[in-house]
Amino acid sequence: MIRMVGLFALLLSASACVSVLPSPSVAADFDGSKPLVCTVITVNECLANEGCKTVLPEDVNLPRYLWVDVAKKSIQDKKAGEGRKSPIESVKRVDGKLILQGAEEGRPDVRDGFGWTVAIMEDSGQMVMTASGDLVGVAAFGACTSY
Repeated sequence: MIRMVGLFALLLSASACVSVLPSPSVAADFDGSKPLVCTVITVNECLANEGCKTVLPEDVNLPRYLWVDVAKKSIQDKKAGEGRKSPIESVKRVDGKLILQGAEEGRPDVRDGFGWTVAIMEDSGQMVMTASGDLVGVAAFGACTSY
């Protein structure tokens, strides 16, 4: 089974949007203006010709908690100090979602590079993360809060 390495070996997949509009102070918590901590709740791994299955975050080298700082353009697996860090290469706000994107080289001795996207719903903080590489895709669901 193919395993991607790096901070975003798996990323969160589809969460429901809330139909009630939040107050402006709540929405600002998830628009990228404040640092966020996100919890990975459910992860799905899909392999070409094998289908998809639910796995644990650690099965695909994904941390349970992610610290997102749009101002510093980084996502990392620890609030501070040494740990895995991934640069955010693109930041966009689209239809009430904060969209963050990047790409990872992976290990130099293995063809395991991949691209990733994190979508955070600005009205609720729900998160969808996806990553794709050589015939593998990962989708993860979670939720974020400001800190």
